[in-house]
Amino acid sequence: MKRDKFRMALLIVAIALFMTNNAFGQSDDKQKRREPPTFKQLLEKMDANEDGKLSKKEIKGPLKEHFDEVDANEDGFITEEELKKAPKPKRRKDGKERD
Repeated sequence: MKRDKFRMALLIVAIALFMTNNAFGQSDDKQKRREPPTFKQLLEKMDANEDGKLSKKEIKGPLKEHFDEVDANEDGFITEEELKKAPKPKRRKDGKERD
């Protein structure tokens, strides 16, 4: 009988530890979520001719796929103002961006 009580107590402690660890693991994922780069960071990485604008030829990655949506005045360049007004990408439940 004492053995059964001990096993039950041990099982309860194990479940409690598992639940606690799982809860902390979820909060860490939210803290690690990356923010999108700022316009200044994009310029530093991609503005090859240093004109303060990003052309379709200069841009790489997901922004290039959505260039026409972001280039509001259709002049072939993305400015800081256009990037600020651009539609934000939707996120999936796992935190990644949708296409």
